[in-house]
Amino acid sequence: MPSVKIPRKSTATDMTPFVDVAFLILSFFMLATKFKPPEPAPIATPHSVSSDKLNEANAVHVDFDSTGRVFFSVSVKKEDDEKVKRMIIENINKARNLGLTDAEMNNFQKNTQVGVPFAQLKSLLSQPVDARVSLLQKSKGIPVDSTNNELATWISTTKTTFYSYNPRLQVFYMIKGDNEANYPAFDGVVEAMRKSDQFSYKLVTDPKDAPVGSELYRMREEKKSQ
Repeated sequence: MPSVKIPRKSTATDMTPFVDVAFLILSFFMLATKFKPPEPAPIATPHSVSSDKLNEANAVHVDFDSTGRVFFSVSVKKEDDEKVKRMIIENINKARNLGLTDAEMNNFQKNTQVGVPFAQLKSLLSQPVDARVSLLQKSKGIPVDSTNNELATWISTTKTTFYSYNPRLQVFYMIKGDNEANYPAFDGVVEAMRKSDQFSYKLVTDPKDAPVGSELYRMREEKKSQ
């Protein structure tokens, strides 16, 4: 009795659907990813031995450069981003009677970085987001002197907004200062925190090396010489 030959099938796999899926995933991440906006001023933070990674999901950022110019920004979790940022700028607009338009408040939602007095905020937010970086580079920063500490309004209003949105939400307050900055700038920032009853905050430092003269620094130098 003749044997029945089973026809052999090719083991080749068509990779076209896999390539299509890969490009779809890549396109999604390219369109959905939000990049951090460029900083208006370079800030060289002091060294630290801490290696803790700061949580920036819901955070209030206060930066000041070597000349003492102060900048403010907010980062919010993706699911709460638009709503919280809108609430913040609406509350600031109401508290300071700035007369911001809907388009100007939309610009704040796209990029919350500010570094001008309240008197110039409307002019800053009226510019396209891309043009604001160059304007901030030339600005004098948010006033933090003893007679006019406008940063305190930004912090207290933002703090109240986060709490009213969700009282259980954990918000981090981060201060990033240049290593060459004079003390009055740091003092003005800390005073703004105090006026807002915000006594817990984190200092952003550079964890690349231990401070010169510290015990850890001496231990590392001894190890290098061995």
